[in-house]
Amino acid sequence: MLIHHKTSFLICFSIILVMVTGCSPDSQPSYRLVDASANEETRTLYSNLMNMRHDHLLFGHQATLAYGYDWHHSELAPGEQRSDVKDVAGSFPSIYGWDIADFYRSNYSEEEIAERTKQSIEWARFGHERGGILTFAWHKSNPETGQSFYDTTRAVSAIIPGGERHDQYRSDLDYIAGFFRELAPVPVIFRPYHEHNGDWFWWGKGLCTEEEFIELWRFTVTYLRDEHGLNNLLYAFSPDRSRIDIDRFEEDYMYGYPGDDYVDIIGIDNYWDYGHPANETPEDEQREHRIRTLEYTVRIANDKNKLPALTETGLEAIPDDTWWTRELLDPIMTNEITRQISYVQVWRNANFDRENRDHYYAPFPGQVSADDFVEFRNHPAVLFEDDLPPMYQ
Repeated sequence: MLIHHKTSFLICFSIILVMVTGCSPDSQPSYRLVDASANEETRTLYSNLMNMRHDHLLFGHQATLAYGYDWHHSELAPGEQRSDVKDVAGSFPSIYGWDIADFYRSNYSEEEIAERTKQSIEWARFGHERGGILTFAWHKSNPETGQSFYDTTRAVSAIIPGGERHDQYRSDLDYIAGFFRELAPVPVIFRPYHEHNGDWFWWGKGLCTEEEFIELWRFTVTYLRDEHGLNNLLYAFSPDRSRIDIDRFEEDYMYGYPGDDYVDIIGIDNYWDYGHPANETPEDEQREHRIRTLEYTVRIANDKNKLPALTETGLEAIPDDTWWTRELLDPIMTNEITRQISYVQVWRNANFDRENRDHYYAPFPGQVSADDFVEFRNHPAVLFEDDLPPMYQ
Protein backbone atom coordinates (compact mmCIF):
# COMPACT_ATOMS: atom_id res chain seq x y z
CA MET A 1 0.00 0.00 0.00
CA LEU A 2 1.28 3.46 -0.87
CA ILE A 3 1.94 5.85 1.98
CA HIS A 4 0.80 9.40 1.33
CA HIS A 5 3.32 11.15 3.58
CA LYS A 6 3.67 14.57 1.97
CA THR A 7 0.54 16.26 3.29
CA SER A 8 2.42 18.72 5.47
CA PHE A 9 4.36 19.95 2.46
CA LEU A 10 1.15 20.57 0.53
CA ILE A 11 -0.39 22.47 3.43
CA CYS A 12 2.65 24.68 3.95
CA PHE A 13 3.56 25.31 0.33
CA SER A 14 1.18 28.21 -0.32
CA ILE A 15 2.41 29.92 2.85
CA ILE A 16 6.05 29.46 1.87
CA LEU A 17 5.46 30.88 -1.61
CA VAL A 18 4.59 34.35 -0.36
CA MET A 19 7.77 34.38 1.72
CA VAL A 20 10.15 33.65 -1.16
CA THR A 21 11.35 36.08 -3.81
CA GLY A 22 9.37 35.72 -7.01
CA CYS A 23 6.26 34.10 -5.52
CA SER A 24 4.31 36.97 -4.09
CA PRO A 25 2.32 38.91 -6.69
CA ASP A 26 3.89 42.09 -5.36
CA SER A 27 7.50 40.87 -5.43
CA GLN A 28 9.92 40.90 -8.32
CA PRO A 29 11.81 37.71 -9.18
CA SER A 30 15.59 37.87 -9.17
CA TYR A 31 15.84 35.96 -12.46
CA ARG A 32 14.91 36.86 -16.04
CA LEU A 33 13.00 34.56 -18.37
CA VAL A 34 13.83 34.28 -22.06
CA ASP A 35 10.40 35.75 -22.71
CA ALA A 36 9.99 38.97 -20.75
CA SER A 37 6.29 38.84 -21.66
CA ALA A 38 5.74 35.26 -20.46
CA ASN A 39 2.15 34.76 -19.32
CA GLU A 40 1.21 34.54 -15.67
CA GLU A 41 0.90 30.75 -15.62
CA THR A 42 4.38 30.34 -17.11
CA ARG A 43 6.00 32.83 -14.75
CA THR A 44 4.28 31.21 -11.78
CA LEU A 45 5.33 27.71 -12.78
CA TYR A 46 8.95 28.78 -13.11
CA SER A 47 8.88 30.60 -9.76
CA ASN A 48 7.42 27.55 -8.05
CA LEU A 49 10.01 25.23 -9.58
CA MET A 50 12.81 27.58 -8.56
CA ASN A 51 11.56 27.81 -4.98
CA MET A 52 10.90 24.08 -4.58
CA ARG A 53 14.24 22.92 -5.95
CA HIS A 54 16.07 22.99 -2.61
CA ASP A 55 13.76 20.48 -0.97
CA HIS A 56 11.90 18.52 -3.63
CA LEU A 57 12.52 16.52 -6.76
CA LEU A 58 9.82 16.17 -9.40
CA PHE A 59 9.69 12.93 -11.40
CA GLY A 60 9.01 12.76 -15.14
CA HIS A 61 8.50 10.06 -17.76
CA GLN A 62 8.51 10.30 -21.55
CA ALA A 63 5.35 9.34 -23.49
CA THR A 64 3.81 7.98 -20.31
CA LEU A 65 0.21 8.03 -21.63
CA ALA A 66 0.97 6.76 -25.13
CA TYR A 67 1.97 3.17 -24.41
CA GLY A 68 3.50 0.87 -21.85
CA TYR A 69 5.45 -2.36 -21.81
CA ASP A 70 2.40 -4.52 -22.54
CA TRP A 71 -0.31 -2.07 -23.62
CA HIS A 72 -0.96 0.68 -26.17
CA HIS A 73 -3.32 3.65 -26.00
CA SER A 74 -5.21 2.46 -29.07
CA GLU A 75 -6.39 -0.52 -27.00
CA LEU A 76 -7.92 1.63 -24.24
CA ALA A 77 -11.53 2.73 -23.94
CA PRO A 78 -12.33 6.25 -25.22
CA GLY A 79 -11.14 8.80 -22.68
CA GLU A 80 -9.22 6.22 -20.63
CA GLN A 81 -5.68 7.18 -19.66
CA ARG A 82 -3.06 4.74 -18.42
CA SER A 83 0.61 4.81 -17.50
CA ASP A 84 3.06 2.14 -16.37
CA VAL A 85 4.20 4.67 -13.76
CA LYS A 86 0.70 4.93 -12.32
CA ASP A 87 0.18 1.16 -12.50
CA VAL A 88 3.19 0.70 -10.22
CA ALA A 89 3.34 3.85 -8.09
CA GLY A 90 -0.34 4.81 -7.87
CA SER A 91 0.21 8.22 -9.46
CA PHE A 92 1.01 9.68 -12.83
CA PRO A 93 4.41 11.41 -13.03
CA SER A 94 4.77 15.10 -12.24
CA ILE A 95 6.44 15.77 -15.58
CA TYR A 96 4.80 14.57 -18.79
CA GLY A 97 7.48 14.27 -21.48
CA TRP A 98 6.46 14.48 -25.12
CA ASP A 99 8.04 15.14 -28.51
CA ILE A 100 7.10 17.30 -31.49
CA ALA A 101 7.95 14.23 -33.59
CA ASP A 102 5.02 12.43 -31.94
CA PHE A 103 2.77 14.33 -34.35
CA TYR A 104 4.92 16.19 -36.88
CA ARG A 105 7.34 14.33 -39.14
CA SER A 106 8.27 14.61 -42.79
CA ASN A 107 7.02 11.09 -43.52
CA TYR A 108 3.54 11.64 -42.05
CA SER A 109 0.63 12.44 -44.33
CA GLU A 110 -1.47 15.53 -43.65
CA GLU A 111 -4.18 13.27 -42.25
CA GLU A 112 -1.72 11.55 -39.91
CA ILE A 113 -0.34 14.88 -38.74
CA ALA A 114 -3.84 16.19 -38.02
CA GLU A 115 -4.87 13.04 -36.15
CA ARG A 116 -1.66 12.83 -34.14
CA THR A 117 -1.76 16.55 -33.32
CA LYS A 118 -5.26 16.17 -31.94
CA GLN A 119 -4.16 13.23 -29.80
CA SER A 120 -1.07 15.09 -28.54
CA ILE A 121 -3.18 18.08 -27.51
CA GLU A 122 -5.56 15.75 -25.66
CA TRP A 123 -2.70 14.13 -23.73
CA ALA A 124 -1.08 17.47 -22.94
CA ARG A 125 -4.31 18.93 -21.63
CA PHE A 126 -4.97 15.83 -19.53
CA GLY A 127 -1.62 16.20 -17.80
CA HIS A 128 -2.02 19.91 -17.21
CA GLU A 129 -5.58 19.62 -15.93
CA ARG A 130 -4.35 17.13 -13.34
CA GLY A 131 -1.72 19.64 -12.21
CA GLY A 132 1.23 18.12 -14.05
CA ILE A 133 3.97 19.83 -16.06
CA LEU A 134 4.59 19.48 -19.79
CA THR A 135 7.91 19.25 -21.59
CA PHE A 136 8.42 18.73 -25.32
CA ALA A 137 11.64 17.64 -27.02
CA TRP A 138 12.05 17.74 -30.81
CA HIS A 139 13.55 14.81 -32.69
CA LYS A 140 13.16 16.63 -35.98
CA SER A 141 13.58 14.68 -39.22
CA ASN A 142 16.69 15.60 -41.16
CA PRO A 143 15.57 18.64 -43.22
CA GLU A 144 17.95 17.86 -46.10
CA THR A 145 16.86 14.26 -46.64
CA GLY A 146 13.51 13.97 -44.89
CA GLN A 147 14.86 10.88 -43.17
CA SER A 148 15.37 10.07 -39.49
CA PHE A 149 16.83 12.48 -36.95
CA TYR A 150 19.66 9.93 -36.78
CA ASP A 151 20.50 10.66 -40.43
CA THR A 152 23.69 12.69 -39.99
CA THR A 153 23.68 14.34 -43.40
CA ARG A 154 24.74 17.95 -42.78
CA ALA A 155 21.65 20.15 -42.62
CA VAL A 156 21.94 22.99 -40.09
CA SER A 157 23.52 25.39 -42.55
CA ALA A 158 20.57 24.81 -44.89
CA ILE A 159 17.88 25.92 -42.43
CA ILE A 160 19.43 28.87 -40.62
CA PRO A 161 18.84 32.34 -42.14
CA GLY A 162 20.37 32.47 -45.61
CA GLY A 163 20.17 28.70 -46.10
CA GLU A 164 18.37 27.18 -49.07
CA ARG A 165 15.85 25.43 -46.83
CA HIS A 166 15.26 28.29 -44.43
CA ASP A 167 11.74 28.99 -45.70
CA GLN A 168 10.78 25.37 -45.09
CA TYR A 169 12.16 25.59 -41.58
CA ARG A 170 10.06 28.69 -40.95
CA SER A 171 7.05 26.71 -42.16
CA ASP A 172 7.87 23.92 -39.71
CA LEU A 173 8.08 26.45 -36.91
CA ASP A 174 4.76 27.94 -38.02
CA TYR A 175 3.09 24.58 -37.48
CA ILE A 176 4.75 24.04 -34.12
CA ALA A 177 3.77 27.56 -33.05
CA GLY A 178 0.17 26.72 -33.91
CA PHE A 179 0.38 23.65 -31.69
CA PHE A 180 1.80 25.58 -28.72
CA ARG A 181 -0.75 28.34 -29.27
CA GLU A 182 -3.52 25.74 -29.17
CA LEU A 183 -2.27 24.71 -25.72
CA ALA A 184 -1.92 28.27 -24.42
CA PRO A 185 -2.03 29.54 -21.76
CA VAL A 186 -0.68 26.17 -20.61
CA PRO A 187 3.11 26.46 -20.03
CA VAL A 188 5.45 24.14 -21.93
CA ILE A 189 9.12 23.42 -21.27
CA PHE A 190 10.50 23.26 -24.83
CA ARG A 191 13.77 21.32 -25.18
CA PRO A 192 14.84 21.37 -28.83
CA TYR A 193 18.13 20.11 -30.26
CA HIS A 194 19.20 18.25 -27.13
CA GLU A 195 22.48 16.35 -26.85
CA HIS A 196 23.94 18.65 -29.48
CA ASN A 197 27.48 17.94 -28.26
CA GLY A 198 27.18 14.36 -29.50
CA ASP A 199 27.41 13.25 -33.13
CA TRP A 200 24.32 11.00 -33.38
CA PHE A 201 21.80 13.68 -34.42
CA TRP A 202 22.08 15.83 -37.56
CA TRP A 203 22.38 18.96 -35.39
CA GLY A 204 25.28 17.47 -33.44
CA LYS A 205 28.90 18.44 -32.97
CA GLY A 206 31.01 17.95 -36.08
CA LEU A 207 27.90 18.04 -38.31
CA CYS A 208 27.63 21.81 -38.05
CA THR A 209 29.85 24.50 -36.63
CA GLU A 210 29.30 25.78 -33.11
CA GLU A 211 28.30 29.13 -34.58
CA GLU A 212 25.72 27.50 -36.84
CA PHE A 213 24.18 25.61 -33.93
CA ILE A 214 23.94 28.79 -31.86
CA GLU A 215 22.31 30.62 -34.76
CA LEU A 216 19.80 27.76 -35.17
CA TRP A 217 18.88 27.89 -31.49
CA ARG A 218 18.60 31.67 -31.37
CA PHE A 219 16.53 31.86 -34.53
CA THR A 220 14.17 29.16 -33.25
CA VAL A 221 13.61 31.00 -29.97
CA THR A 222 13.19 34.45 -31.47
CA TYR A 223 10.87 33.23 -34.24
CA LEU A 224 8.54 31.48 -31.79
CA ARG A 225 8.69 34.28 -29.24
CA ASP A 226 8.76 37.40 -31.42
CA GLU A 227 7.21 36.46 -34.76
CA HIS A 228 4.48 34.27 -33.27
CA GLY A 229 4.14 36.03 -29.93
CA LEU A 230 4.11 32.77 -27.96
CA ASN A 231 4.36 33.55 -24.26
CA ASN A 232 3.86 30.11 -22.72
CA LEU A 233 7.28 28.57 -23.44
CA LEU A 234 10.29 27.93 -21.23
CA TYR A 235 13.48 26.89 -23.04
CA ALA A 236 15.69 24.05 -21.78
CA PHE A 237 19.31 23.50 -22.86
CA SER A 238 20.60 19.94 -22.38
CA PRO A 239 23.96 18.66 -23.63
CA ASP A 240 24.91 15.02 -23.17
CA ARG A 241 27.18 13.99 -20.31
CA SER A 242 29.02 11.31 -22.33
CA ARG A 243 30.73 14.03 -24.39
CA ILE A 244 31.76 16.14 -21.39
CA ASP A 245 35.11 15.61 -19.71
CA ILE A 246 34.27 15.42 -16.00
CA ASP A 247 37.49 17.31 -15.15
CA ARG A 248 36.62 20.23 -17.45
CA PHE A 249 32.88 20.01 -17.06
CA GLU A 250 31.92 23.67 -17.25
CA GLU A 251 34.07 24.39 -20.28
CA ASP A 252 32.71 21.39 -22.18
CA TYR A 253 29.14 22.08 -21.03
CA MET A 254 29.24 25.52 -22.62
CA TYR A 255 29.82 24.18 -26.14
CA GLY A 256 27.02 25.59 -28.28
CA TYR A 257 25.50 27.56 -25.41
CA PRO A 258 23.37 30.24 -27.08
CA GLY A 259 23.56 32.74 -24.22
CA ASP A 260 21.65 33.47 -21.04
CA ASP A 261 19.03 35.44 -22.96
CA TYR A 262 17.99 32.26 -24.82
CA VAL A 263 17.89 29.64 -22.04
CA ASP A 264 15.63 29.21 -19.00
CA ILE A 265 16.64 25.75 -17.80
CA ILE A 266 20.16 24.38 -17.41
CA GLY A 267 19.72 20.68 -18.08
CA ILE A 268 21.92 17.66 -18.53
CA ASP A 269 21.14 14.37 -20.27
CA ASN A 270 23.04 11.67 -18.42
CA TYR A 271 22.69 8.00 -19.24
CA TRP A 272 26.46 7.64 -19.25
CA ASP A 273 27.05 7.54 -15.49
CA TYR A 274 23.97 5.43 -14.73
CA GLY A 275 25.08 2.08 -16.07
CA HIS A 276 25.31 2.77 -19.80
CA PRO A 277 26.73 -0.41 -21.40
CA ALA A 278 29.40 1.54 -23.30
CA ASN A 279 30.79 3.08 -20.13
CA GLU A 280 33.51 0.79 -18.79
CA THR A 281 34.37 3.05 -15.86
CA PRO A 282 34.21 1.13 -12.54
CA GLU A 283 30.86 1.42 -10.76
CA ASP A 284 32.17 3.38 -7.79
CA GLU A 285 33.80 5.90 -10.12
CA GLN A 286 30.60 6.22 -12.14
CA ARG A 287 28.79 7.05 -8.92
CA GLU A 288 31.36 9.72 -8.10
CA HIS A 289 30.94 11.17 -11.60
CA ARG A 290 27.18 11.11 -11.17
CA ILE A 291 27.47 13.28 -8.08
CA ARG A 292 30.00 15.63 -9.64
CA THR A 293 27.82 16.05 -12.74
CA LEU A 294 24.86 17.02 -10.58
CA GLU A 295 26.98 19.47 -8.61
CA TYR A 296 28.46 21.09 -11.69
CA THR A 297 25.06 21.38 -13.37
CA VAL A 298 23.56 23.07 -10.32
CA ARG A 299 26.50 25.43 -9.97
CA ILE A 300 26.25 26.52 -13.61
CA ALA A 301 22.52 27.09 -13.14
CA ASN A 302 23.05 29.04 -9.92
CA ASP A 303 25.75 31.19 -11.49
CA LYS A 304 23.26 32.08 -14.21
CA ASN A 305 20.26 32.23 -11.85
CA LYS A 306 18.42 29.55 -13.80
CA LEU A 307 16.67 26.28 -13.04
CA PRO A 308 18.83 23.10 -12.95
CA ALA A 309 17.39 19.76 -14.09
CA LEU A 310 18.36 16.21 -14.96
CA THR A 311 16.48 16.41 -18.24
CA GLU A 312 17.06 12.81 -19.40
CA THR A 313 18.43 9.75 -17.69
CA GLY A 314 17.70 6.12 -16.99
CA LEU A 315 18.88 2.56 -17.36
CA GLU A 316 17.35 0.50 -20.13
CA ALA A 317 15.27 -2.44 -18.83
CA ILE A 318 16.30 -1.55 -15.22
CA PRO A 319 17.92 -4.87 -14.23
CA ASP A 320 18.97 -3.49 -10.83
CA ASP A 321 16.28 -4.00 -8.15
CA THR A 322 17.53 -1.02 -6.11
CA TRP A 323 18.32 1.32 -9.02
CA TRP A 324 15.74 3.97 -8.11
CA THR A 325 16.79 4.56 -4.53
CA ARG A 326 20.47 3.64 -4.62
CA GLU A 327 21.58 4.77 -8.08
CA LEU A 328 19.19 7.60 -8.94
CA LEU A 329 17.95 9.14 -5.68
CA ASP A 330 20.92 8.73 -3.35
CA PRO A 331 23.34 10.77 -5.50
CA ILE A 332 20.77 13.57 -5.78
CA MET A 333 20.36 13.53 -2.01
CA THR A 334 24.15 13.69 -1.42
CA ASN A 335 24.46 17.32 -0.36
CA GLU A 336 22.81 20.73 -0.44
CA ILE A 337 24.11 21.35 -3.96
CA THR A 338 22.96 18.10 -5.59
CA ARG A 339 19.56 18.38 -3.88
CA GLN A 340 18.83 21.50 -5.93
CA ILE A 341 18.16 19.45 -9.06
CA SER A 342 14.54 20.42 -9.69
CA TYR A 343 13.33 17.46 -11.72
CA VAL A 344 14.48 14.23 -13.25
CA GLN A 345 12.98 12.62 -16.34
CA VAL A 346 13.46 9.06 -17.55
CA TRP A 347 12.80 7.94 -21.11
CA ARG A 348 9.84 6.05 -22.54
CA ASN A 349 8.46 2.56 -22.07
CA ALA A 350 8.34 1.14 -25.57
CA ASN A 351 5.65 -1.44 -26.24
CA PHE A 352 7.30 -4.85 -26.47
CA ASP A 353 4.78 -6.33 -28.94
CA ARG A 354 5.28 -3.44 -31.37
CA GLU A 355 9.07 -3.10 -31.06
CA ASN A 356 10.04 -6.65 -30.05
CA ARG A 357 12.66 -5.51 -27.56
CA ASP A 358 13.04 -4.49 -23.94
CA HIS A 359 13.32 -0.73 -24.32
CA TYR A 360 11.78 0.74 -21.18
CA TYR A 361 12.99 3.11 -18.46
CA ALA A 362 10.21 2.96 -15.85
CA PRO A 363 9.00 -0.24 -14.23
CA PHE A 364 5.70 -1.97 -14.96
CA PRO A 365 3.87 -4.29 -12.52
CA GLY A 366 6.07 -7.27 -11.75
CA GLN A 367 9.26 -5.72 -13.13
CA VAL A 368 12.28 -6.36 -10.92
CA SER A 369 12.66 -2.72 -9.78
CA ALA A 370 8.94 -2.10 -9.14
CA ASP A 371 9.10 -2.33 -5.32
CA ASP A 372 12.11 -0.03 -5.22
CA PHE A 373 10.27 2.41 -7.49
CA VAL A 374 7.46 2.58 -4.92
CA GLU A 375 10.07 3.28 -2.22
CA PHE A 376 11.51 6.02 -4.44
CA ARG A 377 8.05 7.48 -4.98
CA ASN A 378 7.38 7.52 -1.21
CA HIS A 379 10.56 9.39 -0.32
CA PRO A 380 9.60 12.74 1.28
CA ALA A 381 11.62 14.71 -1.26
CA VAL A 382 10.16 13.06 -4.36
CA LEU A 383 6.99 14.45 -5.90
CA PHE A 384 4.77 12.60 -8.33
CA GLU A 385 1.63 14.20 -9.73
CA ASP A 386 -0.52 13.31 -6.71
CA ASP A 387 1.99 15.07 -4.44
CA LEU A 388 2.17 18.37 -6.31
CA PRO A 389 0.86 21.60 -4.83
CA PRO A 390 -0.87 23.98 -7.25
CA MET A 391 1.94 24.78 -9.66
CA TYR A 392 0.20 27.48 -11.69
CA GLN A 393 -1.08 29.77 -8.95
